[in-house]
Amino acid sequence: MNKIEVFNNTNEKIPELETVEKVLYSAMEKEKLKDTSFNLIIVDNNYIHELNKNYRGIDRETDVITFALEDEDTIIIGDNERILGDIYISIDKARSQAIEYSHSFLRELSFLAVHGFYHLLGYDHMTKEDEEVMFKKQEEVLESYGIRRES
Repeated sequence: MNKIEVFNNTNEKIPELETVEKVLYSAMEKEKLKDTSFNLIIVDNNYIHELNKNYRGIDRETDVITFALEDEDTIIIGDNERILGDIYISIDKARSQAIEYSHSFLRELSFLAVHGFYHLLGYDHMTKEDEEVMFKKQEEVLESYGIRRES
C-alpha cells in the first residue's frame, strides 16, 4: 500500500493540501508504484532558505527542494516498503508564483508537489531532453486530475 505523509509546518490552514495529496496518489498509481512512501512537508521561505543554504550551498529560498533516499541504492524497510524521501515546498513561493504565472494556488502547489515527486523518482531537467520527459509526465498527472494552467 502506498503512503504519503503530509506535514504542514506553517501556521496557516491550507485546504488545497487535501487535493494535492490525491494528485500525488494518482501520480504514484500512474507510475505503478506499490508499497512506496514519501513525505510532503510545507514550510515557509525562512525554513526552505536554511535548507538551501545548509544542504545545497545556495543562500536563498526556492520553491521546492527534494531529498531523495534512492540516489545511490533503493531503500527498502520492513516488508519491502520503498521509501522515496522528502519533498519540501515553500508556501510563500507557491503563493507568489501562482500570482506571477496567473494561475490558481492549487495549480501551483500541485505542480510543485508533482515536480518534487518526479525528482524523488530520479527525474531531472538538467538537459533539454530530460526536461521534456519530466515535464511531460508532470503535465499528464496534473491534466488527468483536471488541474490545468488556467485553473
